[in-house]
Amino acid sequence: MGLTASSIFKLIPTRFSIESISSVLVNYPKQDFQIRLWDGTGWGCAENPKFSIIIKDPIALRHMLLAPSELTLGESYVFDELDIRGDIEAAIELGDYLISRDRVPASTPLLTKLLTFPVGNRKSEVPGAQLDGSLHSRKRDRLAIRYHYDLPTEFYALWLDERHVYSCAYFEREDVDLDTAQEKKLDYICRKLRLSPGERLLDVGCGWGALLIHAAKYYGVEAVGITLSVRQAEVARERIRKAGLNGRCRVEICDYRDLEVDRPFDKVASVGMFEHVGEKTLREYFVRVDKLLRPGGAFFNSGISVSATYVRRGPSFIDRYVFPDGDLVPIHTTLAVAEACGFEVRDVESLREHYALTLRHWVQRLQDRAEEAQRIAGRETYRIWRLYMAASAHSFQTGRTNLYHVLLAKPVDGSTCIPLTRTDWYRDRTCPRVISARSVPLP
Repeated sequence: MGLTASSIFKLIPTRFSIESISSVLVNYPKQDFQIRLWDGTGWGCAENPKFSIIIKDPIALRHMLLAPSELTLGESYVFDELDIRGDIEAAIELGDYLISRDRVPASTPLLTKLLTFPVGNRKSEVPGAQLDGSLHSRKRDRLAIRYHYDLPTEFYALWLDERHVYSCAYFEREDVDLDTAQEKKLDYICRKLRLSPGERLLDVGCGWGALLIHAAKYYGVEAVGITLSVRQAEVARERIRKAGLNGRCRVEICDYRDLEVDRPFDKVASVGMFEHVGEKTLREYFVRVDKLLRPGGAFFNSGISVSATYVRRGPSFIDRYVFPDGDLVPIHTTLAVAEACGFEVRDVESLREHYALTLRHWVQRLQDRAEEAQRIAGRETYRIWRLYMAASAHSFQTGRTNLYHVLLAKPVDGSTCIPLTRTDWYRDRTCPRVISARSVPLP
């Protein structure tokens, strides 16, 4: 017969485990946390720790000390081999430290002992994304998008703002609530695009329709949104109907590469979709948007960028369990391709700190409704999203990733009809007068 779980634990000397933890973490500069083993033995800060890591299975300790990576540490948490209580973002900072350390030399007694730790027999209900087709083909992109976005709408509703805006908010102060910050972001985008009544707006990757509704309701535009997520499209259409904007907005389930229109749009926005495009298809992306945009029009592109100096060590947890085929590129790469495709770069703004704040709001709201989240989506999914969003907040805080608003113009003989200053973006930070759906006829 094989070893039982209880007999395996007895084979792991607690004293050795504590000594191993101490030898690895003795030089970690922040000693404000605690690690507890399966038998209750503790190491580290005993009173009021900022966070605690509870090791439930020796395999988790092996992953932490032997050859940690984003994937192995993340899976240990998701599959309940360890638990994280307290400040999860601070725990992720510790994980960064473990990953960045040099590997344990093969000749050390520590490695010899760690190799005796059991590998375990993990059973997962969340196997990660299973995608078919070539990278960034239409079929594979559709599967990747639906893997991420087709979770129950009720799950997202637990922690997003009332409009279901799943992208970086805009905080005028750090103490602003999430709903206000997301409304300000929607209005900020409309102001950057300088939307006017009667214009036609395309939202590439429209999510649950928040920008479409805001732009039509407050700026009098005709708005078209496209998404690959069936569930998002269903919710967006219902919200448009309830807002009384069926005559001004519509949502299509469509790949941006397949969208055909009778005449080009005056303005195009892409908010939080750019991360799915991929470096190999950047040129195709900008060329396609250029064809959909009229001469003299403007294109607002909001997307996450990776630092040009960052090099990941080991496989990515987020790639496997959250954003399959997600592809972050440095901002200079994005701008170079956009310019090569004929766009003129008119404004670039970093909202890195804003995204860290946004993610912390999301994490706290998710944690506050943990039981509901697990009931709706399952324990593993709850843990995946808690970890992913906290890790993303840490990534923005440290500058590993950034969020850029990029405003691009499509000049006509050098003219863009853009004012000399940005004063109109900031003159009045409240929403403009509501425009009646009947006051501006559809073109």
